[in-house]
Amino acid sequence: MPLVVGTHVGQFDICAVLGAGAMGEVYAAVDPRLGRKIALKVLPAEFADDPERAARFEREARAVAALNHPNIVTVHSVERLDGVHVLTMELVEGRTLANVIPNTDSSSTSSCRSPFRWRMPSAPRMRRASPIAI
Repeated sequence: MPLVVGTHVGQFDICAVLGAGAMGEVYAAVDPRLGRKIALKVLPAEFADDPERAARFEREARAVAALNHPNIVTVHSVERLDGVHVLTMELVEGRTLANVIPNTDSSSTSSCRSPFRWRMPSAPRMRRASPIAI
């Protein structure tokens, strides 16, 4: 069951629903102790008791936390609050991806919705190796 705006998870006050996907629901929340807005990713209730999903959720948090780049959000914590698996991270205000990617005409014959054409770079040619006797 998704969280409701105006409720609390641990010390965090839920302010708005930002989105949902396969691995969680994301909310804007306030951390009253630090007086700042954060993004709160929640493992959906239907997966909360699945140890494999919970472990995957924590692996995701550790993987993102290991990165340090201006285009990647900062992960503050991964924890279980009030029986809910949560990942707290930096809230970045701005446009959504839907606002950034232009819509294309649906009559286009291309299956790609992007006006850009991408090509996978070729693998470097491998030289034939001669067997080495050891």
